Amino acid sequence: MAQKVLDALAKKFGAAVERTESDGGDEIAWIARDKLVEIATWLRDDPAMAFEQAMFVTAIDLLDLRRPDEYGVLKPVDVDAARFEVCYQLRSLKHRHRLRLKVRVTERDPRVASLTGVWSSMQWQERETFDMYGIRFDGHPDLRRIYLYEEFVGYPLRKDYPKDKRQPLVRRDDLPSPEATKSPKA
Repeated sequence: MAQKVLDALAKKFGAAVERTESDGGDEIAWIARDKLVEIATWLRDDPAMAFEQAMFVTAIDLLDLRRPDEYGVLKPVDVDAARFEVCYQLRSLKHRHRLRLKVRVTERDPRVASLTGVWSSMQWQERETFDMYGIRFDGHPDLRRIYLYEEFVGYPLRKDYPKDKRQPLVRRDDLPSPEATKSPKA
């Protein structure tokens, strides 16, 4: 459907487009992290592309996608290899096509440039991805937790987050104390 977008993207940006794929009607392009803003701006502004909507951004944790070697032994995790894929789903209403951009980032340096300057709808989406996965968005105007409280330790959608982990209890001064909510004994 949008194969022409993948072809135009690869032609315009060359090596910055690391790989492309069409999978079940979804066109996907893996792009270089340092070219993300430039590519996103071109996709929005070029009349032949006209991706006026950024639908969402999220991340995929690739931690468990290690492949066994020829003897069936899982290879050790390389901390310098890409652990996360930051995924953007874009849509062009004018041309009726969609595109998924993916940027690979390492566990040691989990950050990409913010796309809030390209699509303002990314502000809350990037905050959610930061809150759940710990991906930092450089240049975001208000990068802080959106669902969890500031004292929360870790990122709960990472595959290595312990499911039984206890979090610190935080006293909130804006809520009534438990004693104030008890009913008087008769």
